[in-house]
Amino acid sequence: MTLDLLIALSLFCAATLFTPGPNNLMLMASGANFGLHRSLPHLTGVALGFPLMIIPVGLGVMKVFDLWPPAYTILMTASVFYLLYLAWKIANAAPPEHADAEARPLTFLQAAAFQWVNPKAWSMALGAITLYAASRDLVSILWVSGSFAVLGTVSALVWVTLGTGVRRILADPKRLRLFNWTMAALLIASMIPVLIG
Repeated sequence: MTLDLLIALSLFCAATLFTPGPNNLMLMASGANFGLHRSLPHLTGVALGFPLMIIPVGLGVMKVFDLWPPAYTILMTASVFYLLYLAWKIANAAPPEHADAEARPLTFLQAAAFQWVNPKAWSMALGAITLYAASRDLVSILWVSGSFAVLGTVSALVWVTLGTGVRRILADPKRLRLFNWTMAALLIASMIPVLIG
């Protein structure tokens, strides 16, 4: 990969990773509700799950959509319903002192698996492969994946830290409930550009 292409890829990664989307809003909500330490598995699942998703997408999953276009519609429909479920869970999260002992942020595997039903993740993966690994050779795909891994780790850490930063402000249960409902609404709104685009 040439330096010019790597710079362009890095800018693409930064623009897509640091802007609000389902992952970032859920990471911020996790930081606010559970703190940094308890959110680390969720953070790691996002930071590594998406780059790991890029590899099979680049190596052949994209062909499924070319061969059978309804597969994309099915994926998007399942994604919408799952994101609505997650938005409901965020909106109805109890304040930490009232949450049951079982309340937990997403695990590493849950966060990594979430990438496969995240509409923004699919748009990012398909766009990155098309623009920066058009030849679909393994080396180009690994460059794309690696770039997302490095910048994705930084982005995930920033969003969880933002959540933990507002945690003090959200010590009041009413403010936390308003925050959770706002995060749920933004999570739903984050689907709109991907679904109509």
